[in-house]
Amino acid sequence: MSTQTSTPYTWGLGRRKTAKARVRVRPGAGGFVVNDKEMKVFFPTLEMQRQALAPLKATGSEGQYDILCSCDGGGPQGQAEAVTLGLARALKKLNPSFEPALRELSLLTRDSRMKERKKYGRRGARRGFQFSKR
Repeated sequence: MSTQTSTPYTWGLGRRKTAKARVRVRPGAGGFVVNDKEMKVFFPTLEMQRQALAPLKATGSEGQYDILCSCDGGGPQGQAEAVTLGLARALKKLNPSFEPALRELSLLTRDSRMKERKKYGRRGARRGFQFSKR
């Protein structure tokens, strides 16, 4: 027999560039943990913290949910944006009436921009090699 918590989690998946974030949300005291660290430790800048908390602020539900995230890939900024999308999707699943507020701030929209691939004959995706006349 397996032991389970009294309240099951609601899941949301967020992606941005090469970063992925799996976000679990359940009613609670307002804890926010990312990769076994407190959110303010994992996202050191105020802008990244604000980005990650945007869905809670938009729905007016700060301090009402416990949030547990696991991030991998990309960099800190991409991970913060992935957490934003994952949290918004989980909140929408938890309470469908949150959708208009989240959609108004474009928090449910996946930013599909990715790094462009390098082409042959070029130094990067678009920049050519330096031309030398002599």
